[in-house]
Amino acid sequence: MARPPDDRDEAFRQLYRTHVRAVYAFLAYSVTAPTAEDLTSATFERALRAFDRFDPKKASERTWLLTIARNALTDHFRRQQHRKAVSTDEHPALLDRLIADDDPLARQMTVDALVSWLGELSERQQQVLAMRFGADLSAREIADTLDMTEANVHQVTSRALRQLRARADASPSVSDSA
Repeated sequence: MARPPDDRDEAFRQLYRTHVRAVYAFLAYSVTAPTAEDLTSATFERALRAFDRFDPKKASERTWLLTIARNALTDHFRRQQHRKAVSTDEHPALLDRLIADDDPLARQMTVDALVSWLGELSERQQQVLAMRFGADLSAREIADTLDMTEANVHQVTSRALRQLRARADASPSVSDSA
């Protein structure tokens, strides 16, 4: 059922306002800020072209948009022929969300160390963490986007965080070097 142009335009504006930060955060987890901005624009351009085909019975708006964003990111990496490091150094707030603020280990970590550790994770683990902590998606939304089960999303997240914790525990503490 086609919507009148004014309703369609306003519906898309609302979709953009509601989800642009989540799309950008997801993309910024894997590429530089300027590239994330470009890919965010490309995501919403693709979404606008496909907006009339969006079916809320199949997925939520956020899941639909992040699937488009993930495809744009995949296309970007294919064009680049290599994967660059995760850019949490440009978005330190992501680090705060990854490890609890009350954890003394959080005070020891540096952005460079965490970026390095994230780079050691599998691509799937990086995608799941980016969607969970960068785009703030639920396990259900991540499962829908990545064609996984919710249990598998929880398992991948748990293993990735355990790997990061083990890596952090094995690193010399800041107080030891002072």
